Amino acid sequence: MAEGLGRGLQSPVQRFESAPRLFGMTALDGIWNVRRTAGLLPPMIGVHKRISGERGETRVGPLPGLPFRVSGLSLHYLGPFKGFVDELEPDDVGFRGRALFLGRELGRFELRRLEP
Repeated sequence: MAEGLGRGLQSPVQRFESAPRLFGMTALDGIWNVRRTAGLLPPMIGVHKRISGERGETRVGPLPGLPFRVSGLSLHYLGPFKGFVDELEPDDVGFRGRALFLGRELGRFELRRLEP
């Protein structure tokens, strides 16, 4: 059990790691709608994340996606977007996220599953 948590309580990472996995899928696999909730992020109209295993991409409408690598509950962007990281935490209906650049928070968002 994680230090500082009461008996029977789990940290966000423990909840993620114990989430069901079906046929090799992780709790993050699927297509997710992104909605801005706070900070400097622009409106997220038409923004989706597609995640499969250790890889994914953030897409805006029909435009090519921005690729990222999945590491636990962190999405590390690649190529020219290296330095951007989305940190996720499970909630009751999906995930809450913080968008970071070089460790500084730019904004907050939520992910809601569109398709498994």
